[in-house]
Amino acid sequence: MAFKESSLTSSSTEINLFGNGTVVDGTVRTESSVRVDGRIKGKLVCKNTLTIGANGEIEGEVEAKNAIVGGKINGKLKVAEKLVLESKSVLIGELKASKLIIEEGAVFEGTSNMGKKEQLMPKPVPGPINK
Repeated sequence: MAFKESSLTSSSTEINLFGNGTVVDGTVRTESSVRVDGRIKGKLVCKNTLTIGANGEIEGEVEAKNAIVGGKINGKLKVAEKLVLESKSVLIGELKASKLIIEEGAVFEGTSNMGKKEQLMPKPVPGPINK
């Protein structure tokens, strides 16, 4: 299986690979990049680029600097910089990212936040409103 070239570059050449047929139940934390072609249930914290292959699945909480999703995520996804949902990806849950690219055919069901909550929501007017 070839790795897809992307504008999301890693400052580290190390890649942690969870291959097809691999199942992890628990918490994974890494400073380097991660590619998931297997299944992770739990929490994944990636300080660099996370790539989820077409057969990859994550159920739980995910944090990454950048992410390219080609498989499935069910849970919370927090991406500090750029998130790409590829055409056959499925994301069900909560999403928070600074930049978001959704390719045609991707499925996203849930809530999204692309910035600070204070910037997205107007501040309430103090005091009662009389008409």
